[in-house]
Amino acid sequence: MAENITKLVENYILEHASIKDCLKNKLINYSALSRKISKELGVKPKNFDAVLVALRRLSNKLEKKSVSQRRTMDIVKRSSFEIRNKVAVLVIEKGIIPDSVFKLQKEIRKTSGTLQIIEGASAITIITDEATYKTVRDAFKNRIIKTSLDLVAIIIKSPEDLEETPGVISYFYSLLGEREINIVETISCWTDTIILIEKKNLDKTLKVIRL
Repeated sequence: MAENITKLVENYILEHASIKDCLKNKLINYSALSRKISKELGVKPKNFDAVLVALRRLSNKLEKKSVSQRRTMDIVKRSSFEIRNKVAVLVIEKGIIPDSVFKLQKEIRKTSGTLQIIEGASAITIITDEATYKTVRDAFKNRIIKTSLDLVAIIIKSPEDLEETPGVISYFYSLLGEREINIVETISCWTDTIILIEKKNLDKTLKVIRL
């Protein structure tokens, strides 16, 4: 029964954002809120204490989460952003010889071109700029599964304590998701995170970055 009461209380609070904020900041009368929840959810009087205990536990849980969110926001504020357009992505068959991919990467970099390789379980993703796209396409034209052109790269450069702070990248994802911005591809290397989006979503993404 206690577990059911806890779940009922948590669901109720999650559905009432204003109450959740007050609970998180301990700006609420627990007894009064317990009576309100018990009445609205039809909880029997004998289970009043269980509702009260569930509220106090949830309040502490939300407070800890709030501290984590503040750490996340601090990382975001200290991060810098860079925008690169005319990015292309090619997905090629995994059966291709990796050496040929890395050889092409070396040749392209000699010409100051861009080529990044992500090897997955079933395919290899190549990220390049549109200036060298044709070279890559011609090299693997018979093994290309999918191509995406005219993409934009959002390069997020975060401070070193990023790796000690959980939830930072998922926070960026949630901001984009809330605005229905689709993420085409993501690359992460230590404190650098590269998010690829469609060009049509650039304006909405810039508004997110400026928040």
